[in-house]
Amino acid sequence: MYAVIETGGKQVRVSEGSVIYVERLDVEAGSAYTFDKVLMLGGESVNIGNPYVAGATVEATVEKQGKQKKIIVFKYKPKKKYRRKQGHRQPYTRLVITKING
Repeated sequence: MYAVIETGGKQVRVSEGSVIYVERLDVEAGSAYTFDKVLMLGGESVNIGNPYVAGATVEATVEKQGKQKKIIVFKYKPKKKYRRKQGHRQPYTRLVITKING
């Protein structure tokens, strides 16, 4: 069985036991989190929501909070002596899907 959930403005396909990285959620590591925005349930029969499946939830355990590798944002304009260098590390939450309730 699998489900498609919505989190952080993105859609993620999950199944039980899968590990996903999502935009940072405001929860502590080791705690449980429940997704109620389930767009689709799949398996032997497919259940598509309009826009969400009524009564369906996905339970997950928060493994850790972290930051991704640093990326460098470098802007410049040739022949104008304009240069801007900036770094960015995107925060994320690592989750393990424990149960899909449909």
